[in-house]
Amino acid sequence: MHKAPTTAHQHASDVVPEIGEVLELLEIAWERSRDALGTAPLSAAQTRVMYIIEREPGIILSALGRHLSAAAPSVTRLCDRLQAAGFLRRFPHPHNRREVQVELTESGLTHLRAIRHRREQALRQAVDRMPLDDQLALATGLRSLCDAAGDPLGAPLRRETA
Repeated sequence: MHKAPTTAHQHASDVVPEIGEVLELLEIAWERSRDALGTAPLSAAQTRVMYIIEREPGIILSALGRHLSAAAPSVTRLCDRLQAAGFLRRFPHPHNRREVQVELTESGLTHLRAIRHRREQALRQAVDRMPLDDQLALATGLRSLCDAAGDPLGAPLRRETA
């Protein structure tokens, strides 16, 4: 990523390859540091389910399946494993007993916090090597990108941190 800095005169789509490269580098970093930054004991798919449930506590299984583009049996198996790990709780929908809702347990929320903490530490090390002005510009740009891209789940991408 040793390209010329982006100028105000460049077309916005000219930065898309650079953003894609950053995403690829993050994927490589996560893969290289799977033990330290990974989602163990869960798979990436199970962790993705947990992120969705965290953003939509009480989501019904059919809606979860739509978010994942997954068939009901696959969603059920993912949730079975998360429940067995103590990360998920199921309960009947109060108005439709045929529907099942899910939410994360405190253990599930703690696991997601631990994943984020490890990843934030790794990112902090990289960001700390950047000049302060670049750090601020990156934060502003990422915030703007999140706002422009929106969340495919329809929930805000920014979450409150404790």
